[in-house]
Amino acid sequence: MSYVKVGIGLPSTLPGISGEVLVEWARRADAGPFSTLGVLDRLVYDSIEPFAALSAAAAVTSRVRLATNIAIGPLRSPAMLAKHALSVDALSDGRFTLGVGVGARRDDYAAAGVAHGRRGAVLSEQLAYLRGRLDGSGIGPARPPIDILVGGSSGAALTRMARYGDGYAHGGGPPRAFGSAATKALAAWRDLERPGEPALWGQGYFAFGDPDRGSAYLLDYYAFTGPFAEKIAAGNLTSARAVRDFVRGYEAEGCDELILYPTVASLDDLDRLAEAVS
Repeated sequence: MSYVKVGIGLPSTLPGISGEVLVEWARRADAGPFSTLGVLDRLVYDSIEPFAALSAAAAVTSRVRLATNIAIGPLRSPAMLAKHALSVDALSDGRFTLGVGVGARRDDYAAAGVAHGRRGAVLSEQLAYLRGRLDGSGIGPARPPIDILVGGSSGAALTRMARYGDGYAHGGGPPRAFGSAATKALAAWRDLERPGEPALWGQGYFAFGDPDRGSAYLLDYYAFTGPFAEKIAAGNLTSARAVRDFVRGYEAEGCDELILYPTVASLDDLDRLAEAVS
């Protein structure tokens, strides 16, 4: 059984989050024991743009890695996505991992003026740009190649990950769901005869002090999924024991890095999570 690193999400998608809380959250996360600060992405929502949130975090941290897990790639042009990623990597002195996927919310695509039906093809074009056409484009700051995670559960998404990515970003759920997806990701990697293995990332949600509020947030954030939002909310981790069991489950399924996202912007919850995973 491999050792799983545990990261924590920034509360950047929680409605009404202040810059003061977000920056203090990053400072405390940097003090340990977390491996990475992750962010989610949503356009039509009361949330902070993910690359902006990570730029703020980069300014007040020096140890913890930063990651979009994931950013919705097709909402941005290939050049703009590259500019965002290179900028965060430069501001963090090389501590950035770019996680991208297509997302699933039609309202985000409508607001961005991007065709929802072409989202997979657009992401493939973006990844090809990042991997082959960025060099010599003049878009900077100039950086070494950035680690790229690719999310998604379809066969096309897994092939995209294996062709262009360094790792796979799973969208959350119980450990067994991650294990099933990870098996498919590894198979796609081998099918393209890539050397080594992809990094396997997972995610979950937590709230200790006010779990009902956390569940209400998840029901709202995932309302577009219909009744499935209730299953997501039911998976909210509300005790140290639940967190430790969740981490052990992901570790047993071969997860390399697990990001736990807050559903309530409570600094006390951050400190309690740090104690639970230490």
